[in-house]
Amino acid sequence: MADPHVETVLPQLDELIGQYETLRQQGVSGSTSHDAQALASEFVTAGVAAVRRAAGERSDYARELERLIGDIHWSDSTEAVPLVGGALKAVRKAVASGYLVSVRELIHADVFGDFLEMAQYLLEEGYKDPAAVLVGGVLEGHLRKLCVKSGIATQVTDENGKPRPKKAERTNSDLAGREVYSKLDQKSVTAWLDLRNKAAHGHYDEYTRKQVELMSQGVTDFLARHRA
Repeated sequence: MADPHVETVLPQLDELIGQYETLRQQGVSGSTSHDAQALASEFVTAGVAAVRRAAGERSDYARELERLIGDIHWSDSTEAVPLVGGALKAVRKAVASGYLVSVRELIHADVFGDFLEMAQYLLEEGYKDPAAVLVGGVLEGHLRKLCVKSGIATQVTDENGKPRPKKAERTNSDLAGREVYSKLDQKSVTAWLDLRNKAAHGHYDEYTRKQVELMSQGVTDFLARHRA
């Protein structure tokens, strides 16, 4: 029996991906013209809403996309177009493969009290991509906690005086610079964050299940050695 969620969401995603391709061909991304900004703003708003509907408002896809475009000022909305387009393609692939539906059935907060345990279960079930996103989310959250524990700011101020969360790699650099952990750990964290970003943006062919397993093991060990 066809899944009604898939039947409803896929056409919406396909329509927006088509809009993205049109905007890309028109050179809207990066343009400063008023018309381009208007088109970009409309697309970004609709795209973010579609990702929330398809993957869930609290999903890693939605949160990662909002984090990425959160650093972009509203007047530069054309710069967000490729980010939203990439997220739509990633979510579309996930929905079409059926794993988003399966993940919703597999994950229950009352059964899994720990995200790393969730990720391990997903790996055992063959879902390397959401496992990578989950492990990366745990790692990024732990880095922020380490910053708070070590008295390191977790936000930066943009050119308009508005506070923004630090990017994860900047946080990693700051923690290593304060010698909260070693340069070797810093390199490992950089690699894990890169793998998480690949998973979050749909570059599923650029890493293997074994690499996600090693990432999960490494992050688990890292959290045990550097408690927040």
